[in-house]
Amino acid sequence: MSQNTDRVNFGSKLGVILATAGSAVGLGNVWRFPYIAGQNGGAAFIIIYVVCVLLLGIPCMVNEFIIGRHGASNTARAYTRLSNGTPWKWIGFLGVMTGFLITCYYCVVAGWCLEYVYGALTGSMNGDADYVKSYFTTFTSDPVKPAFWALLFLVITHVVIVRGVENGIEKASKMMMPTLFVLLLVIVVASCMLPGADKGISFLLKPDFSKVDSSVFLDALGQSFYSMSIAMGCLCTYASYFSRQTNLMNSALQISVIDCFVAILAGLMIFPAAFSVGISPDSGASLVFITLPNVFFQAFDSMPVLGFVVSVLFYLLLSLAALTSLISLHEVSTAFFQEEFHLSRRVAATIVTVSCGVIGVFCSLSLGAYDGLSLFGMSLFDIFDFVTGQIFLPIGGFLTCLFVGWYIPRQIVHDEFTNRGTVSKALFGIYLFCVRFICPVCILLVFLDQLQVI
Repeated sequence: MSQNTDRVNFGSKLGVILATAGSAVGLGNVWRFPYIAGQNGGAAFIIIYVVCVLLLGIPCMVNEFIIGRHGASNTARAYTRLSNGTPWKWIGFLGVMTGFLITCYYCVVAGWCLEYVYGALTGSMNGDADYVKSYFTTFTSDPVKPAFWALLFLVITHVVIVRGVENGIEKASKMMMPTLFVLLLVIVVASCMLPGADKGISFLLKPDFSKVDSSVFLDALGQSFYSMSIAMGCLCTYASYFSRQTNLMNSALQISVIDCFVAILAGLMIFPAAFSVGISPDSGASLVFITLPNVFFQAFDSMPVLGFVVSVLFYLLLSLAALTSLISLHEVSTAFFQEEFHLSRRVAATIVTVSCGVIGVFCSLSLGAYDGLSLFGMSLFDIFDFVTGQIFLPIGGFLTCLFVGWYIPRQIVHDEFTNRGTVSKALFGIYLFCVRFICPVCILLVFLDQLQVI
């Protein structure tokens, strides 16, 4: 049986796009993309990134859409139904486990965003660069505050999840995604009006091909893979709620456009402000939580009220981006427990929230409060990040390409891609070629690069 007609679906096409885009649009777009672009030639990196999204991101997204909608169930069961009892089914279980483990530590980072919203509102982050740096270090090593914010973020996520797909996830996405876009545009306008902002705009939009080498291509491949939420179980789970009328390729294209648009806007938000106060835009992962708080207050020094507002809005924006992603990650595990153990949605969601909350607290404590929570010189937080990001995700994405491209009967893939012949099949040949040959090679390169083999 390939389709469960009793399964709940998203209520509208807009709901499909916004909910799935919310899964893809997260901290990777607003936080990671700008500083990677800053390190790799600005617009030169953006051009390469868009090509990577076309060749890797979209085909891999369609893979999970096909599996999820055809299986019409949680990620593990969807793969199992298409594997006919072969070991291919374990890719689905790997996706569920990956989504669960990411939820455990992602809620910690999401909690940081809430702390910074609070800090911006109370003015406790207003100080010189050394103070802002110590603020982050002191906060993350505190045994209580980070854990409190992480748990609060999980509770907020839980409230959305227990309300179901249409009344919870879809409705929340319809409110949060437009809000995210509005906040982003407001901060972009404020940032671009600063003195010297034109240098930041030029830096982002003017290609610097002198910085382009093989590592830039690998960074762009990796960013496109992780930014699109590939192999986390999120896309496959959400696709199980797609109707038979949902055009999978068009949906993937629209979500990819939104993903790229948000990433570029994030650059236009950060670079003009950074250049305005003489801060390097390639300052790495510390950009958001250490560099930018000071940037906002320096850039709007003559207009402190505006600096206060922009700072609050920025961290509220980060919190919304984190929340949309965390909702999709939570749903992966919730759907699994609900369907595999025949539980109510509320009970399944509670199991996920409580278990992720407990593990998340330990991940938070491992960052400084308790040095004993480490292994092989890595904190528990870093272990979760490394295992999921550098091992599970590329392996899951690689195996899914082989599964869809070479194992699943071509007719099933064709029927899902074309909605049983009701939509155009013009791109099907290109899609299948990418899935069979280009995507596995690209993911393998990302995997080897992450492990520093190449």
